[in-house]
Amino acid sequence: MKKHQLCCIGHITLDKVVTPLNTVYMPGGTAFYCSHAIRHFNDIDYALITAVGATEIKVVEELRETGINVTALPSKHSVYFENIYGENPDDRTQRVLTKADPFTASQLREIEAEIYHLGSLLADDFSLEVIKELSQKGLIAVDSQGYLREVRDTHVYPVDWTDKREALQYIHFLKVNEHEMEVLTGLSDPHEAARKLHEWGVKEVLVTLGSMGSLIFDGKDFYRIPAYKPQQVVDATGCGDTYTIGYLYRRVSGASIEEAGRFAAAMSTLKIEKSGPFCGNKEDVLQCMKTAEQMF
Repeated sequence: MKKHQLCCIGHITLDKVVTPLNTVYMPGGTAFYCSHAIRHFNDIDYALITAVGATEIKVVEELRETGINVTALPSKHSVYFENIYGENPDDRTQRVLTKADPFTASQLREIEAEIYHLGSLLADDFSLEVIKELSQKGLIAVDSQGYLREVRDTHVYPVDWTDKREALQYIHFLKVNEHEMEVLTGLSDPHEAARKLHEWGVKEVLVTLGSMGSLIFDGKDFYRIPAYKPQQVVDATGCGDTYTIGYLYRRVSGASIEEAGRFAAAMSTLKIEKSGPFCGNKEDVLQCMKTAEQMF
């Protein structure tokens, strides 16, 4: 079995977005945004493992047509998110109308990769058993957001990560934002929270801080990564996923933590300037970094 450099595992979602002006249906999820972002780099062996219902097979086929190596596992349903916004964009009601089947260790046994990025959307997408088994074959990367969302009767509730103290021992890369780090650790200071997460086992803690940039901690040093100012803010959906996949892409390619962090930040800046997934290339990202750093 061929060993990939980077493998993203996660559900592709169907997102229904309802606003006072219209209703839009679109694909989404960590797996979707990560795959569309990294497909623009031709110097990495990347694979996607997803599980979708019949309604999202077309999205899988479209990803394959772009050259992405996709394995689609069977699932009775796809994850179906409904987001209803009021006149105030911060006023959002979120429901999960259908859930996809969780990933199992037996399904992933034949997949070999240097880094496995688990794109969790809901708390039960990946069991502790899956994390343990994959960690024996490669490095585990996790975005914490999905582990902090639980569905009860279609409604989404914020929760703490049930198995966090055991699971984090097996995780090399963990991406959290300000809210997620506080839920996990009870700490509001990013430096203290990063130290605590490292103490619990994470080797590289990535804390994204919005317009304040990001902070990365490897147990020894803190790396402060600036936020590169976008020319315009158009669509922030998927920015966190774009940051994470950019970071993992550079790390698996041999870049330093700081270099990978700056590359990831530049990718996020380019992503937010346009609707939909990241659609730039490596030269665009490097130019964004160069331009921004000349301004500092």
